[in-house]
Amino acid sequence: MNIEPEEVDFHFDVMCPWAYQTSKWIRNVRQQNGLAINWKFFSLEEVNLKEGKKHPWERDWSYGWSMMRIGAILRRESMDDLDKWYERSGRALHEEGIRPHDPIVAKKLLEEIGIDPNIVDQSLEDLTTHDEIKRDHQRVINAGGYGVPTLFFGEHALYGPVLIEPPQGDAALRLWAAVTSWLEFPYLYEMQKPKTREDEKLVYQTFRPYLEARDWGSINRGEVIEFNDKENKTSND
Repeated sequence: MNIEPEEVDFHFDVMCPWAYQTSKWIRNVRQQNGLAINWKFFSLEEVNLKEGKKHPWERDWSYGWSMMRIGAILRRESMDDLDKWYERSGRALHEEGIRPHDPIVAKKLLEEIGIDPNIVDQSLEDLTTHDEIKRDHQRVINAGGYGVPTLFFGEHALYGPVLIEPPQGDAALRLWAAVTSWLEFPYLYEMQKPKTREDEKLVYQTFRPYLEARDWGSINRGEVIEFNDKENKTSND
């Protein structure tokens, strides 16, 4: 019989629209069963880095990486503060079409959640924040991972669930039970549902605020991703 875990490490990049959707689901699970969520980092910029380009830690400011540097400072004091930052910055980007990767906007969002906006400057001055993100990122790579959301249950890593319209209430708990049941089968590697044309339209509509706010292109495992609706074709990140 499968015993559901009481704790999970959730690796994310604020830039990732899929991880944001999954984070909404897992927060609802936490609300119902008291699950402890340890927020961890992963860099889409680094894993999709093109040859000859600077690593994100070599730039003064770097989209998702810099937002995670803010998160690293917050996590040192309180996982709850990092939780609030990810929720607010993620909602800004993925639902409101606001650019949290703009340092001025990032400061305003921190103020909204009752956190000192000077954390932005502090994170940029503290070079050890790079090391924290690198460690979290490398953990996923060492496990054979390549993106987010990646969940760790001890040393057991699962990529996903990848979804939109994250379930709430009883449905959220049923999905949690389904996800954690995989832990019983260490050699069960993958199961995937193909997206229909209607699915792709719904994904486009769900991700539209993100697509309008992003300042980057979307890449998955080295390939540019395209989100399409009936009339629009947008290549993204």
